[in-house]
Amino acid sequence: MLTIMLLLVHAGVTALWLGAMSYSLFVLQPKIGRMFDGDPVRIEEAERVLAHGNRRPVLALITVLWLSGIALTGLAAADGISTAGWLLIAVKAVLLAGASGLFWWVSWRGWPRRVFALPAELPGLRRRFRRVALTMLALVGTAAVLGFVGGHA
Repeated sequence: MLTIMLLLVHAGVTALWLGAMSYSLFVLQPKIGRMFDGDPVRIEEAERVLAHGNRRPVLALITVLWLSGIALTGLAAADGISTAGWLLIAVKAVLLAGASGLFWWVSWRGWPRRVFALPAELPGLRRRFRRVALTMLALVGTAAVLGFVGGHA
């Protein structure tokens, strides 16, 4: 029963993070750009308002992913994990570490740059943020697929 609960938490939090990133990248950000006719200063102001206060909830998601993943690994290790299973766990951990590192960059390096950027610098910074966000989406999505496939292999 504990394993099922942990799996539900782990999968649910993964779905929340993937869904939030996907909505932001593919729905919200394009609409903001259209709403402000591509004006980089107005787009930045809107994105800053929407992003305000989001760091802690995302940090909580990342923390729950790490803790539930570690707990699931501990439970699986008690039953015995094959070499392929350990490899899968290692790959998923590397993917999550990469996404966690990118989130750290966005939160503590990227946003301060955006806050103090000149208007001419904003389009380039927004493009960089989009590349980082797409990379995070790919990392978390790949880890989720590996977890699903690995759990059913």
